[in-house]
Amino acid sequence: MEKQTLPNSTLILVFGILSILGCCCYGIPGIIFGIIAIVLSKKAQQLYLENPEIYSGYKNVEAGKIMAIIGLVLSLIFLIYMVYMLIAHGGIEGLQEYQREIMEQYGMEYQIE
Repeated sequence: MEKQTLPNSTLILVFGILSILGCCCYGIPGIIFGIIAIVLSKKAQQLYLENPEIYSGYKNVEAGKIMAIIGLVLSLIFLIYMVYMLIAHGGIEGLQEYQREIMEQYGMEYQIE
């Protein structure tokens, strides 16, 4: 009997990778992809543990889950950092003024587009 691939095993792996990449986009996409990958991996893990001799592709599920956890943590850290920066500098205007000061300190021209 030929083994079947676990449902969504490749999708879990892709979402795990996207959760790590999504942490650079203010953290929101990384959180979304990370949560989806963790939920899907939980279902796939339960399915695999019921009949391990029927399914293959469990390593993709494990790798995707690990990457999703890493991406989720990084995204949460980045999101908390962005909220802190907004609060500490008085909103968007304060953050832009802070960026202007930093760029002028290094002799770069600051332009808002």
